Amino acid sequence: MSRLSRLLLSIPFCTALAVQADTVQDTLKRFVDGVQTFEARFDQTQTDEHGAVTARSSGRFLLSRPTAGAKTDIGRFRWAYEKPYEQLSICDGAKLWAYDPDLNQATVRNAKSALAGTPAALLSQRGGLTEAFVVQDGGGDGEARVVRLLPKAKDGDFKSIELSIDKAGAPLRMRFQDPIGGSSEVKFSNVATNKPIDAAQFQFTPPKGTEIVDGDGAPALR
Repeated sequence: MSRLSRLLLSIPFCTALAVQADTVQDTLKRFVDGVQTFEARFDQTQTDEHGAVTARSSGRFLLSRPTAGAKTDIGRFRWAYEKPYEQLSICDGAKLWAYDPDLNQATVRNAKSALAGTPAALLSQRGGLTEAFVVQDGGGDGEARVVRLLPKAKDGDFKSIELSIDKAGAPLRMRFQDPIGGSSEVKFSNVATNKPIDAAQFQFTPPKGTEIVDGDGAPALR
């Protein structure tokens, strides 16, 4: 067999090995290890167990994940809902704030306990995903790959979570299915990763006159 023939025959074989090597765990690792900051617009659609749309919302999402070797595995994020009405959730790494400007009320909770097992923790934390979830290959989603996560805890709020992750490690879509068949899908657009984000975006100062409620069970504060 000629050298050229051997080379041509080896190409499909080598390609197959490369595809096999890129497992769903590799895809998840690109996100966990490769995305430090994330900024995007989002559109969220909620459906009931019959597939009927129950709510739509949109806004802006900012994320800054812990660096390797950080003392905490809790990241910082800002979920800013703009439509159909304004609401704000901010995690500064220690506290989680939920602010409703219409009610002029802010609820504050310990971030670690409040985020345990939630989609927000899934995005913001570093590591620990395989401890809390069974990881499955959900197939392709255009040029992205779907990582399906099944919570190991049986009493969680979600039956399954799907992440569509592109080749650069950025999440393009998230879908959460609740135990009774309803779901929530978040699609990201105008995505930017690993660009500097002003730390002030992850701080919350309640506006003057805001009622502050301790969501961890203590009496309401003002």
